[in-house]
Amino acid sequence: MRRNLVIAMTGASGAIYGVRLLEVLLAAGCDIYLSISAAAQTVLQHELDLKVDLERFDISQLFPARAEGQAAAKAHIPTTATDVRAQSGEPSDGLAQADQSTHVRAEKPAQLRYCHYLDLAAPIASGSLLTDAMVICPCSCGTLGAIVHGASVNLIHRAAEVHLKERRRLILVPRETPLSLIHLENMHRAAAAGATVLPAMPGFYHRPKTVEDLVDFVVSRICDQLGVANELIGRWG
Repeated sequence: MRRNLVIAMTGASGAIYGVRLLEVLLAAGCDIYLSISAAAQTVLQHELDLKVDLERFDISQLFPARAEGQAAAKAHIPTTATDVRAQSGEPSDGLAQADQSTHVRAEKPAQLRYCHYLDLAAPIASGSLLTDAMVICPCSCGTLGAIVHGASVNLIHRAAEVHLKERRRLILVPRETPLSLIHLENMHRAAAAGATVLPAMPGFYHRPKTVEDLVDFVVSRICDQLGVANELIGRWG
């Protein structure tokens, strides 16, 4: 089933989870509204050496290892600045290769729309935009606190508030340790309000051999929550 999703990256460590999740969901043909906070921009550069321009965003900034045309094919989208729309037609050979690397298969090409985190007039600020779910990955504890206390100051907070009030799935992926009582209470408040709290805690029963295997474990669990079929990890039993 095709998914219409909101994906946000905030300033917690673990930027690699958000980038990999975006790659997998695009390869699966999900339509995505993407927002990246200023703190996430800093973390992306520090942890992954990715220079993301929030004012002139281009999808290739998150996948620089790919040539521009190759990135468009493997992500199922063309590379433009703010409104990245998929081309119609059958997947090319590049799309088939993307399926192999992400272990998912898309029925139709994906669409990606970038929303600046300060643009409160963006479509995802309103419940009238129909979406299936929102994922904040990684989710900083500051973002968590703003959401559960109704203290929205940017588009990411507002979009999360919309998903809670509209009773739509909201998945929060915190990456913090140790956790203070404040963090734990905020996670409890989020769960009580209807959100799914999915900490970035990789498993080891699938016998990971690389960092990528550990990342894919968490991304696979997020995809499971979204109903996006994947074979990123071996299943128990």
